[in-house]
Amino acid sequence: MFGTSGIRGAVGDDVTGELALAVGRALAAEGYDHVVLGRDARESGAFLANAVAAGAQECGTNVTRVGVASTPTVARSVAEFDADAGVVITASHNPATDNGIKLWTRSGQAFNAEHRAAIEKRIRDESFERADWRTVGVERKRNDAIENHIEALVAAVDLGRELSVVVDAGNGPGALTAHALSELGCVVTTLNAQPDGSFPGRPSEPTEENCTTLCSVVASTDADLGIAHDGDADRMMAVTEDGEFVPGDHLLALFGRRAAGDGERVAAPLNTSLAVDDALSPQRATVERTPVGDVYVAEAASDPAVAFGGEPSGAWIWPDETLCPDGPLAAVKLAELVSVEGSLETLLGELPRYPTLRDSVEVEDKTATMAAVARRVNNEFDEVDEMDGVRVALEDGWFLVRASGTQPLVRVTAEARDEARAQELFDEAYAMVEEAAKASA
Repeated sequence: MFGTSGIRGAVGDDVTGELALAVGRALAAEGYDHVVLGRDARESGAFLANAVAAGAQECGTNVTRVGVASTPTVARSVAEFDADAGVVITASHNPATDNGIKLWTRSGQAFNAEHRAAIEKRIRDESFERADWRTVGVERKRNDAIENHIEALVAAVDLGRELSVVVDAGNGPGALTAHALSELGCVVTTLNAQPDGSFPGRPSEPTEENCTTLCSVVASTDADLGIAHDGDADRMMAVTEDGEFVPGDHLLALFGRRAAGDGERVAAPLNTSLAVDDALSPQRATVERTPVGDVYVAEAASDPAVAFGGEPSGAWIWPDETLCPDGPLAAVKLAELVSVEGSLETLLGELPRYPTLRDSVEVEDKTATMAAVARRVNNEFDEVDEMDGVRVALEDGWFLVRASGTQPLVRVTAEARDEARAQELFDEAYAMVEEAAKASA
């Protein structure tokens, strides 16, 4: 039921009002007496939010509703409103046909595996008790959650100079980034700032392919940078002053280099580029690799020795602020970086760039294929990490073999500091997967 990013799927098939009602009941049964509830701009979010609220109140839990708001806004509001948990109705960067449910703790961290399992068991067993009519939950509305978030963003940074910024909110609730940057003294132009869950401006995920308009607008104006969010604004990607889309690994390196000092760590998933390690090396900071998924990055970032956490897909975590990936916070942090240290293009030019190769193998049995790959890899290599798929670290590169969570595919990634070596590692790993897939068919 729960992936690493909560419940998510097609509305009416995977995600239904009945399921949302059950989640609300399960939260109450688990002892969450007060929850903050918000949603992204998808129209289906209205009835799903109503269902969560009904289930929670029916079983005695109070609900504070904040309306259409970004995921980090809701996650921050849990502690601000003295609640026990947060619920966001969102499918994040998925298409308009989907919706989902994300659950958050007071720290701003997503529910971990233990908490998710407890909710799922309650739902499966229908283990809950309805409250007496005198003790049903009370619903309140708060209109200040977004403003509170904006105030926190403005307080989090200190811009060295005025900037011109183009913000593409992706028709989600990410327009608060534009408001925060304006309050910080920036000249802001917005794209797709009107919330619309059908995502008419562009697909929700802020990939290079989907951000061509943002790139064109930034390149044709005197803007210093561009910002792009996804459907719930937990992600942030960027564009240079020349209209070039910035790879996520390079943003991770820039943020990590600024955040981490001597002996500190940056949490990042297994598929993160060696460029991040090399960017941190001069200041004697290191990368702590996690399974893929921002929930795992957040868990690692809860360690006081971890100064920053991020995923190349656009999830960025400053644990001193919140353990929730906060796209608007990343936007103002990047603006601060550019205003103080120089143009984004110049900063990126200081980073190493290494060839990375990616492809997938279609398989009949992912489990058997991965097991066969793991056996072979453990026989042939010394540094093998199996926390999420199979990752092999070598002196001059690495490769990762990992089963897709949603498709009958095994994904292969390889990187090295030299192009020929990257190709060699990729070919070797890809061949292993093909052979294992044939043997398992």
